[in-house]
Amino acid sequence: MSNRDRIVEILKAVSQNPDVPDANESLFEGGYLDSFALPEVITAFEKEFSVKIPDADLNPRKFETVAKIERYLAARQA
Repeated sequence: MSNRDRIVEILKAVSQNPDVPDANESLFEGGYLDSFALPEVITAFEKEFSVKIPDADLNPRKFETVAKIERYLAARQA
C-alpha cells in the first residue's frame, strides 16, 4: 500500500466519509476534516508512519490536502 493510500484510509476512518478525496482537494472545505478531527488524524499519522509531529506543526494549512500531507510525512521520515 502506498503512502497516499495509507493517508486516504486514515482520513476515511477519521472522517467516516467513504469517498476518496482528490490529491489537491481541501480536506477542510470538502468536509473530511475540521479543527476537532485534526488531533485525531495527527495521532493516527504518527502511529501509522512512525513519526513525531511537533505541536508547532499543528497548523491546518500543513494538512489541507492529501498531497501536502504526503509531502509533509515524507519530509518527517527523512
